[in-house]
Amino acid sequence: MSRSQLDRTRGAAHGDAVVGPDADDSGCTVLHVDMDAFYASVSLLDHPELVGTPVVVGGAGGRGVVLSATYEARALGVHSAMPMSRARRLAPHAVVLRPEHRRYADVSAGVMEVFRSVTPAVEPLSLDEAFLDVSGALRRVGRPREIAAEIRRRVEDEQGVTCSVGVAPTKFVAKLASSRCKPDGLLVVPVDRVVDYLHPLPVSALWGVGEKTAEHLERLGLRTVGDVAHTPRATLLRALGATSGAHLAELAWGRDPRPVVPHAREKSVGAEETFSSDVDDESVVLRELLRLSGLVASRLRAAGTVGRTVTLKVRFADFATITRSRTLDEATDVSQDVYTAARRLWEALRLERARIRLVGVRVEGLSAAADAHRQLRLDEREHGWREADRATDRAAARFGASSITTASLLRGRRGDPGSGVDR
Repeated sequence: MSRSQLDRTRGAAHGDAVVGPDADDSGCTVLHVDMDAFYASVSLLDHPELVGTPVVVGGAGGRGVVLSATYEARALGVHSAMPMSRARRLAPHAVVLRPEHRRYADVSAGVMEVFRSVTPAVEPLSLDEAFLDVSGALRRVGRPREIAAEIRRRVEDEQGVTCSVGVAPTKFVAKLASSRCKPDGLLVVPVDRVVDYLHPLPVSALWGVGEKTAEHLERLGLRTVGDVAHTPRATLLRALGATSGAHLAELAWGRDPRPVVPHAREKSVGAEETFSSDVDDESVVLRELLRLSGLVASRLRAAGTVGRTVTLKVRFADFATITRSRTLDEATDVSQDVYTAARRLWEALRLERARIRLVGVRVEGLSAAADAHRQLRLDEREHGWREADRATDRAAARFGASSITTASLLRGRRGDPGSGVDR
C-alpha cells in the first residue's frame, strides 16, 4: 500500500471522509510535525539490519530508562520513560542500543532546516517536533496539505527518518491530529469539522489533561471532549479551578488563539546521569562530569548557541538534591570550559565519601554563537580546546559519536545514559 493510500485509510478510520489527507484545508495554516520514534529511528540509521525488529534505546543498567522504542517494541508494551528492567521483561528479545545524543542533534538540525526552508515561522518544541505557520508559504509552495506532504517527503529523503503531520486551523488541533495519524501519517482537520472531530474523543485527548485530571473528569461523568464542551463553564471552574477550567472549556470547542512563535531558543542545555549503583568514588564522579560536559558542549555547538552559566546538580542516595551555579566571564560552547566550571563547583562542595545517585551538568544564559564576542587572551595558543572540539565534531559526524572520546574516559565508566522521552 502506498503512502497516500495508507493516509486515506487512516482518514476513513476516523469515521468521517472529510477528515483525512484529502480534506478541505482552507484556513488550515498551522502544521504540527512530529518525528516517528525519533531516537530509535535515528539509531537504526547506523543499524539497518535491525529495521523491522523490536529495538529499545536507553540505559542498560538496573536504573536505566527507555529513551525510545521502535513500533515493533511498542507493540509488546514498551514505551518511553519505562524502566529498562520492565522493558526487558516485556520484550526479552529486543535489541538494546545506547543513545547517540550528538547524532540525534545533527539529524534534528537537518530536519529543522527543512522546516525553515518552507517557512520562517517555525516553533520547535523539542529535537523531534515543531509547529509551523505556513500562511506565508501558500502562494509559493502550495496548499497546506501539499506543504505537509512535501515536508514528509523531504525529511525522509534527506534525513532517512519519517514524520507525521497534523494540518489544522489551531495549534491544539494540529498537535492532536499528528498524534492520531502516527506513524508516517498526514491528517487534515478542516475548519468547519473541528468540533465534530473533537467531541467524540476521550477527555484525555485535551491538551493538559493527564491521568489524574482525566480520572477527576470521569468521576464527574465527563468522559468525552463533547461532555466537557456541553458542561456549564461555571461548573468546570468550580471543579477544576479558574485556570484549568477555562482552559479546557476553550479547547473543548477547538478554540486556541496561540500563534506559532518562531525561533524560540532553548533557555538551557543539559544532561544528567543516574548511576547504576550509588557512587562514593570521586574519580568516577569526575569522569562522569567530564563526559556530561562534553555532551552538553556538543549540543550547544550543534544548536549554534553559547552559554555563560554552568550549573552542577548532585542527588544523594537519600534523594536529597542540591544545585550550584557559576557564571563565566564570557559565553562558551567549549567542552573544557564547561568541565572546568563543573569540576570547581564539585570541589567547592567538599563532599567526603558521600554516596551519589545522580550528577548533572547544565549550561544556561544562552545566546546565539554568531552574536558572541570572545575576549582574546595574550597567552592563548593558536590552536586549543575550541579547535579540538570542532575536530571532534567533524570526526563524530563522519564516523559516529562513539568513534572518538576523551582519553580519560577510556578507563571505563560506571552508569548509564540519562533519560528522555520520545514518541
